[in-house]
Amino acid sequence: MANDKDPITCHVLDTSVGKPAKGIHVKLEGGHAPLKTFESITDDDGRVKAWLPYSSINSSGDIPTYSLDDVLSEVEVKSTWTLRFDTGSYFGEEKTFFPEVLVNFTVVKGQHYHVPLLLSPYSYSTYRGS
Repeated sequence: MANDKDPITCHVLDTSVGKPAKGIHVKLEGGHAPLKTFESITDDDGRVKAWLPYSSINSSGDIPTYSLDDVLSEVEVKSTWTLRFDTGSYFGEEKTFFPEVLVNFTVVKGQHYHVPLLLSPYSYSTYRGS
C-alpha cells in the first residue's frame, strides 16, 4: 500500500469548541539554505497531509517544482523546520492572543513527523505525534 501522506504532517484541534480546526493556512519552511517553503490548508478533519511549494505574490513568475520529498532527500543527517499556523485568520485578529503560532522542530532523515497543535484563542500546546 502506497503512503499517501507527506513525511511531515500536522493536525490542528480547536480545544475551545472540541472540534478539528478546519481552514487554517499553514506554512512549512526548512531544508538547507536557501530554505524552501511549502503551504497547505487544514482539511475538514483539521489535518494537513500534503504540501505544495509556496510561491509569493512577489515572485518573478517562476512556479516552484520541488516536492517535500525532494527537499528532504537533500538533507544529509538532520535539518530544522518551522510550521507557521495562521491562527489570527482562523479566530479573527481581535479574538486571539496568538495571531500566529510557530513550531520549530528537528527532522532526522528517513523519519515521518506528525505535529499536532491543540489550540484555543488564549493558549496552545504541541507535541510529536505518530
